[in-house]
Amino acid sequence: MSTGTTKLDVVVSDVVPVNELVTRFHFRRRDGALLPTFSGGAHVVVEMRDGERTRLNPYSLMGSPLDTREYTISVRRDDVGRGGSLFMHRNVRPGMEMVISYPVNLFSLDLRARKHLMLAGGIGITPFMAQTAQLAAQGGNFELHYTCRTASLGTYADVLRERYDRRVRLYRDDRDERIELDRLLSSQPLGTHLYVCGPSGMIGWVRDRAASLGWPTETVHFEHFAAPQPGAPFDVTLAVSGKTIRVGEQQSLLEAIEAAGVDPPYLCRGGVCGQCETNVISHDGKFIHNDHWLSEEEHRCGKKIMPCVSRFEGRSLVLER
Repeated sequence: MSTGTTKLDVVVSDVVPVNELVTRFHFRRRDGALLPTFSGGAHVVVEMRDGERTRLNPYSLMGSPLDTREYTISVRRDDVGRGGSLFMHRNVRPGMEMVISYPVNLFSLDLRARKHLMLAGGIGITPFMAQTAQLAAQGGNFELHYTCRTASLGTYADVLRERYDRRVRLYRDDRDERIELDRLLSSQPLGTHLYVCGPSGMIGWVRDRAASLGWPTETVHFEHFAAPQPGAPFDVTLAVSGKTIRVGEQQSLLEAIEAAGVDPPYLCRGGVCGQCETNVISHDGKFIHNDHWLSEEEHRCGKKIMPCVSRFEGRSLVLER
């Protein structure tokens, strides 16, 4: 069984529109028992059975870790994506039975920190909903900076301000409000840890500025699940399994491997955790690396690939699976 596929049978207990793009989904265990415990920053992988196709997408848990009667996630609708968010928005209703994974945390709080500085962009606010609830219950020191496009798209901004008042600072693009990042990073006390979740450009900006200003890498935490990108179909040979498979235009390499009956490990399915890292035995062509796990040197050498989000263009590809 794959590392990330220990499953929970759940029922959708509520579906709540939050704004024009975001909907919140509530899950309870089918047998009525409590759900497994989790910590702020954890995610689950939601299984979406769409006809003959099964999609598996990761979503951050946003409820309080102190209450495991239900799990809550929020899904931003992506009209030009691969269809997972559209399935959730169009098909999922209260009373529907679904399957999700056990919680996995790749974005956990470092509780040794004297202070937690949090930066969120857009739907990247969701893991911070659980993290701030956890820290508030423990008397932790935190400060949250949240940037969004407009007031109406400031998902949970009012909730956060009501709960935490001055510990939350909001920035709106339509008012040309921007985080003064260098000033913010330079004014933090020793022992502060930095957390960022949002669009990839924002994460790259924050990480680069933190590095330039001397923040130790172990104090900078980030989460961004990259969605598998479409591309030209390609063939792959799996050396250990003895199979040759076709990866479709809208299919990830990981999905194609699973469809062939091979069960590789995974935790995030978003290019972050490293669990599905696969050795390349040989190739004749070009890799399209979309992950956040392999180093630039590993990308260049062509000896590894993250099949959850990366693709290939060329004549032949042989993997150790």
